[in-house]
Amino acid sequence: MQDSILGSDLQGFPVDDRPLPPRAGAGLKPAHVADILANRPAIGFFEVHAENYMGAGGMPHAQLHAIREHYPLSVHGVGMSIGGEAEIDREHLARFKAVVDIYQPAMVSEHLAWSTHDDVFFNDLLPLPYTDETLDRVVRHVDIVQNALGRQILIENPSTYVIFEQSNWEETQFMAEIARRSGCGLLFDVNNVFVSSTNNGTSPSDYIATYPLELVQEIHLAGHSVDSDDHGNPLLIDAHDRAVADDVWALYAMVLKRAGALPTLIEWDNDVPQWAVLEAETRRVESFLDACAGPVSPARAGHDQLVTS
Repeated sequence: MQDSILGSDLQGFPVDDRPLPPRAGAGLKPAHVADILANRPAIGFFEVHAENYMGAGGMPHAQLHAIREHYPLSVHGVGMSIGGEAEIDREHLARFKAVVDIYQPAMVSEHLAWSTHDDVFFNDLLPLPYTDETLDRVVRHVDIVQNALGRQILIENPSTYVIFEQSNWEETQFMAEIARRSGCGLLFDVNNVFVSSTNNGTSPSDYIATYPLELVQEIHLAGHSVDSDDHGNPLLIDAHDRAVADDVWALYAMVLKRAGALPTLIEWDNDVPQWAVLEAETRRVESFLDACAGPVSPARAGHDQLVTS
């Protein structure tokens, strides 16, 4: 298979309908590729941001092709603006689809957020008011993306710093309704729950207790930075620039107790350390998954081991 959008020299991979294994994964960084290919670590999968591979050919695609030969992939979007008021950017969607078509990832995901307005792109994932109008728009946009890709996508819960007065849905109910209406799956970011709950003065354990974890097919873990607002209250930033905090590990254990073992990604996008540091974080994930005695869902069945060759 070849793709005319990203370049005719990019050969695609065969379609593989298997889900991700219920193991630890890591965000793939160019600085780590040589170590990974040389040592072939026993890791469940790698995840990439689609936008980093929308160019035609070159070193990024050469590296990703080499990784994809040995490991499953998850493709994560950060620029679709699923919650934006404007319709989905069809050119962006076409490039996104080209990446998916070439690499045939086991999972494809996007954020419940917006990042565009008119012709302006904001380098951030901005929150939404949880209203009926927003729900209709998000479901319509998810439908457009899924129909274009010809496959289900996962939608990730956001990290937030404010609560909108006009919201008339709880976030957990809003996420469940998006999935019910569109048929999408959910990606559960545990760090986002802790960041949002701390910033908004709510309970992360209550959030987890009411979240539709039966719809979750992948988990994200990441580090956050700690600051304070103008009143001296804690303000957490979803920075992805350090190891996962102990409070987030505790919440992760709570999620696994209810949901069972799920593919779990360590995100580390800023101040990226040496591969050995990131690999150590994935080993900690594996220890939690090994201890997990929760139920096994159809999304995880038959994927106890990953064999690389």
